[in-house]
Amino acid sequence: MNLPNALTILRIFFVPLLVAALVQEGVGFQIGSVKVTNEWLSLAIFLVAAATDLLDGYLARRWKQVTTIGTLLDPIADKLLVSAALISLVQVRALPGWMAVLIIGREFAVSGLRSIAATEGYTIKASDLGKTKMFCQVVAISVMMLAVRHPELHTPGLVLMWGVVFFAMASAISYFGKFWHKIDEGVKNRRRHELLVLERKRQRALRRQRRSNGSSGTAGGLAGTIWKPPEVS
Repeated sequence: MNLPNALTILRIFFVPLLVAALVQEGVGFQIGSVKVTNEWLSLAIFLVAAATDLLDGYLARRWKQVTTIGTLLDPIADKLLVSAALISLVQVRALPGWMAVLIIGREFAVSGLRSIAATEGYTIKASDLGKTKMFCQVVAISVMMLAVRHPELHTPGLVLMWGVVFFAMASAISYFGKFWHKIDEGVKNRRRHELLVLERKRQRALRRQRRSNGSSGTAGGLAGTIWKPPEVS
């Protein structure tokens, strides 16, 4: 196993730690005179996990270690991390449930869209809107985690979450537009190819029928001719 894949798997293992740190009250530890409470611990886990998302992709491309398992696990790890953070924030009543459902639903809808496109032979790459959404998502979730113990951050956090919802919906519409365009072109090309194949088959059938009719006419003409012996003078 290479390092990028190990970082991806490590991000998946961060998910239960994040949920435990954010949901369980009284989780924390003392570092000298500083007490690290659960919201700061959960924020640290979330940011480290988000950093591994950037690092594993960068290292895989730089070291040319892009693998099939890494390509499959990376988006799953991302969605598990974000979904766990959002659901945990709903659990502690820091985030409206409909926002979490909308964002998580969007993530899985786009994943399904990419899977369908892949079966059709197309690759839908991440757009600039999608990257902006991811950045806003990390910032907004981080602020909402701190808002659990610091109510003054709740309003700024909600404003940032509204930004996440906007960019999530805008990027989803962009992805569906690209998907529809590519699939529409693919269907038209396949239909055109099928019509050409049918036309060629029809032309071959007509030629065979003409040859068959020509052969039958020649045979019939020969069969209708009666042989007569030559007359002897």
